[in-house]
Amino acid sequence: MEQRLDVLAIGAHPDDVELMCGGTLARLSAQGYRTGILSLTQGEMGSRGSREQRKFEAQQAARILDVAWHGMLDIPDSNVAVNEENKLKVIAEIRRHRPDLVFAPPQRSRHPDHVNCSQLVREAVFFAGLRRLETDAPHFRPQRLAYYMEMVDFVPNFIVDISSTFEKKMASIQAYTSQFYQPGKEDREEPTFISSPEFYQSIISKAEYWGQKVGVRYGEPFEVAEPIGVDDPVNLLCHKRQTKEERQALD
Repeated sequence: MEQRLDVLAIGAHPDDVELMCGGTLARLSAQGYRTGILSLTQGEMGSRGSREQRKFEAQQAARILDVAWHGMLDIPDSNVAVNEENKLKVIAEIRRHRPDLVFAPPQRSRHPDHVNCSQLVREAVFFAGLRRLETDAPHFRPQRLAYYMEMVDFVPNFIVDISSTFEKKMASIQAYTSQFYQPGKEDREEPTFISSPEFYQSIISKAEYWGQKVGVRYGEPFEVAEPIGVDDPVNLLCHKRQTKEERQALD
């Protein structure tokens, strides 16, 4: 059944999207856009948490971010292969939800699943628009694909001010109780890279770093591959724009 979305954020594993662009999704939802999250895997190969637990945590995180739809595919965790079968699965979701904007992992990442997820999404976004590629839903190509930042930095094309939704972002991350450090709570499970207090602090520090680049408290950076066409650079680049009437009143 088709559920139209304005924005679809795709990650390799449950919690990837919340970590990297959760604040942006929450802000877009608050602005009235219909947002969605798609995880290619169910995170079953993670060192902590079961498949069922991670699915429950993902549902809780989606509620916190006010997304309109959240789903998981059955691509094997630690084996996100770039093949025809997986590509068709992603194409089917793009055609079913028909998002104008898709968020995906960057093309460079420390995790092989994330690199392959990036390529899968990039190819699926293009091939979803081919009329002669038949699936259950009609052909559709999103207007734009943007990459969120992970561990490898890039020079962003734009940074979203998430100051108003940063607390929601952090709450959605903390919804993954099996994965991340929970301030004030004892952790008796085997420690991992992402369960440490240092990793948790790095999420805050990065949001502060990118926020100060654009003069706000918290930010999330994005990259696009193609040039962005602009009709009104003043409206795009200036935070406050005077109307024609306001300018005339000053003359």
